[in-house]
Amino acid sequence: MVILYVIALALAFPAGYLLAYLARDELKAGKRWFMLLAVLSLISSIVLSFTDFSLKFPAVLTLFFIAIISLMALWKSSDKKWTK
Repeated sequence: MVILYVIALALAFPAGYLLAYLARDELKAGKRWFMLLAVLSLISSIVLSFTDFSLKFPAVLTLFFIAIISLMALWKSSDKKWTK
């Protein structure tokens, strides 16, 4: 069962690339919002993991997925070749 969770989180990397590819023109303008989204989702997932973890595990995985996607978009927004 753990392998499915790892696969689900690993799918966030291609999803982040796809988001960055589809929104190339928005990456520079939304750079601070991607950072804010990543920080808020990481903080929320850490806080939720200290509460009743068994009930909130899907929410923690979703927040980590969102954090990975937004960090990938943030990383690609700094690439001059990617944003043109």
